[in-house]
Amino acid sequence: MAFFSAPLHRPLSAMAVAAFAAVTSIELPDRLSHHHRLVGANAGTAMPLPPSTKPESAPPLPSTSALSGLQFFSRNHHQAVFDLAAKAPVASLPVMNMVYQYARFTKAEGATPAVPSLSTDALYRWHLPHPGARSGSSDDRSQTVVVLLGWLGSKQKHLKKYAEWYTSRGFHAVTFTLPMSDIVSYNVRGKAEKNVEMLSEHLADWVREEDGKKIVFHTFSNTGWLCYGVILENLQRQDPSAVHKIKGSIVDSAPVAVPDSQVWALGFSAAIMKKHSVATKGAISNDTRSDVLAVESQREIKPAATEAVLLSALEKFFDVVLNYPAINRRLSGVMEILSSSQPNCPQLYIYSSADRVIPAKSVESFVESQRKAGCEVRSCDFVSSPHVDHYRSNPGLYTSELTKFLEDCVLTPQVDESS
Repeated sequence: MAFFSAPLHRPLSAMAVAAFAAVTSIELPDRLSHHHRLVGANAGTAMPLPPSTKPESAPPLPSTSALSGLQFFSRNHHQAVFDLAAKAPVASLPVMNMVYQYARFTKAEGATPAVPSLSTDALYRWHLPHPGARSGSSDDRSQTVVVLLGWLGSKQKHLKKYAEWYTSRGFHAVTFTLPMSDIVSYNVRGKAEKNVEMLSEHLADWVREEDGKKIVFHTFSNTGWLCYGVILENLQRQDPSAVHKIKGSIVDSAPVAVPDSQVWALGFSAAIMKKHSVATKGAISNDTRSDVLAVESQREIKPAATEAVLLSALEKFFDVVLNYPAINRRLSGVMEILSSSQPNCPQLYIYSSADRVIPAKSVESFVESQRKAGCEVRSCDFVSSPHVDHYRSNPGLYTSELTKFLEDCVLTPQVDESS
């Protein structure tokens, strides 16, 4: 996440635009555009919102043009889609609950449990367990939701493969992303944090439905990790009992637990330039087996001239932004929660020595500090895979680590903490 505040927003945004303009080969408007309302072949048959969730019934929010809360398209339940889009906080918890209930309804009607892929993106999506998944299992997978918090620039389509892995094994999954436009225009306690707060409220509501429900967080990069910190802050303030329902955290390609301008510059550069970024390059391996890691020395790969200009401008940009008092306090506060006030649950850190955005030493230092604090921590260095690319680079090892962690630390019956 980028943490901007109102007094700095205009001049710093102008500086950012100037930096982005240096990368003339990239289609920046597409990278930084707001989410649009859903449109499709069946848009003419859109179902209206119930009165309680219509935007008109909610208190006004800043920049409320073209609000879209929850929209259903097509009466064919196999093609039903929903979009909370950028203005979902207008409807808040009632809409979020409707999303979950609608997912249950489509499952009962025989639809696929996960929402179909869309041409536009939503902030939030609930994926139900696949029918019959682990039907003979005696554990409580169906009572567990895995919350996937995306990296900077990620979209629902990027998190879909992770959600499908979990739902195919009987878990619920929630995929959550923040638009880059919301992050670039960040205000402390503003829209981006309201979106995270909305998710926090819904998760607390879900675990209160009945005894035995659990939450597992799976975060990606520093953006997802910081979202997790804000959710923890919300739950600790609003409903501490929900924190005890968190039974595990999986941290992919993070953290750097200090405000570091170089890390933020690299993260934004990777999000903007995608496959053109040096951050997408890892070490080279000649072995194609899924259970073998590359161990040869990592070659030094320098960024192209356009990315070098962008990185230089972004680093100077974040030198100013991250030292702005309000932003620095907010970031430091969230990082302090993640460093010192995490739930008493097992943690798994997945990282790589070849990651050019999040240094492996930063992850290993944080892991060691958590162990010294008495936390149950596991970690795995993928050695050669690029930033947030470990699943694609080595699916065998990645899924093996997830499976062992879930079976050993989440699904094994735990002693009741309240006893």
